[in-house]
Amino acid sequence: MLVEFELNGQRFSGLNGSAQHTFNEAISIVVPCADQAEVAYYWSNLVEGGQEVVCGWLKDKYGLRWQIVPAVFFEMITDPDQDKVTRVTQAMFGMTKFDIAALERAYAA
Repeated sequence: MLVEFELNGQRFSGLNGSAQHTFNEAISIVVPCADQAEVAYYWSNLVEGGQEVVCGWLKDKYGLRWQIVPAVFFEMITDPDQDKVTRVTQAMFGMTKFDIAALERAYAA
């Protein structure tokens, strides 16, 4: 069975593979966020009744994994300066919910 749905203006499709392909944590939805307020909004609403995980991931009350990521993070980790990428990556490893100011400090250090 194929289903199509929309979340906050983004279209998604889901496919039921069969009973032998059960739901698991191999699936996650990435939510790119414009700023810290948007990170906080999605984080607080999706983690309610769920669980915080490392590096911007959370598990919602249904067991679905989400990664709530500031868009600037993608720019930082694709920078050609590998020292910057390493510092940002190390900063991310110490976070649950992303902290843009901390990422920017690591990037600029």
